[in-house]
Amino acid sequence: MICERDDFSLTGPLHLTSVDWANEHHRRSVAASLVQGIYVAERDRQLQREGPELALSPLWSEFFHFRLIRKLVDDADFSIFGGIYEYKPSSGTAKSQELSPRFVIAFRGTVNKADSISRDIELDIHIIKNGLHTTTRFEIAMQAVRNMVASVGCSNVWLAGHSLGASMALLTGKTVARTGVFPECFAFNPPFLSPPIERIKDKRIKHGIRIAGSVITAGLALAKKATQQVSQNHRALPAPPDQFAALSDWFPRLYVNPGDHLCSEFIGYFEHRNKMEEIGAGFVERLATQHSLGGLVMDVVSGGKNTEAPVHLIPTAVLTVNMSSSRDFKEAHGIHQWWREDKIFDTKIYQYK
Repeated sequence: MICERDDFSLTGPLHLTSVDWANEHHRRSVAASLVQGIYVAERDRQLQREGPELALSPLWSEFFHFRLIRKLVDDADFSIFGGIYEYKPSSGTAKSQELSPRFVIAFRGTVNKADSISRDIELDIHIIKNGLHTTTRFEIAMQAVRNMVASVGCSNVWLAGHSLGASMALLTGKTVARTGVFPECFAFNPPFLSPPIERIKDKRIKHGIRIAGSVITAGLALAKKATQQVSQNHRALPAPPDQFAALSDWFPRLYVNPGDHLCSEFIGYFEHRNKMEEIGAGFVERLATQHSLGGLVMDVVSGGKNTEAPVHLIPTAVLTVNMSSSRDFKEAHGIHQWWREDKIFDTKIYQYK
């Protein structure tokens, strides 16, 4: 039996018969559809839906004139976790073609099926432990991104992902961006590892908790920095570059839903910066925003060996929030919401200075 969410003809953005690449809704919808195509490709594999008569994944890309030219396969469970799409438009099928990508590298999130669930959960745990960059799945993804950017240029490549896949898109994007190359990135429901402070209704309590957290985090970060400085002085080493500030000119696009506690903290993360500036404590937040309490603790546990910042710590972003109410967590965390015409979206740009 075919699952409705896998069938493009039932749940896909059929209204986008002509794509305007200058239109944010169109760009978001296409990127989300390509990610959904990777989800469906993996379910096609597990359910042995093969060939033009049975496979459901091709229509999620071919409807927009994209073709899946390579599947990214995990070396542990052989599941399809990502893919590289090539854009092959026919004449007159879209507007503002100069703004379209030539290639899109898309990553799926967790698939709750027997052949992939254990490996996906293992990767989810790596995100919690700030160790996604140590996994072979990341290495496979990173190699694909590097090769594509080197081959066709950054401006021709988009990255896109949902949930676990959003973390993969952000991490590969951050890694490339540190070299001064800024790929377009669409991260749908990206995980933000933090207590669900955003769900607190009382704004004063919520703001107070965030201020206290910023002060504690900034204090611990200063102590860590002082310890590192002493170590560097003893060994006559130069100060390391500010990797966080180096990413401030990269504007990944984050798509979050307030009803999804896995990603909703991105809203407070960026809004809190502005509030701290307003009360004259911007210097505290500029330090705190580069760190997380969990990350600082994990750094102590690892003996300072983990130098990679948590994936969710991003200096700059274009943040889009789905302002429409969701029935439940499943809907709030789902990818289908991002191409729906009946949703209300609010977009703001945040830049680290």
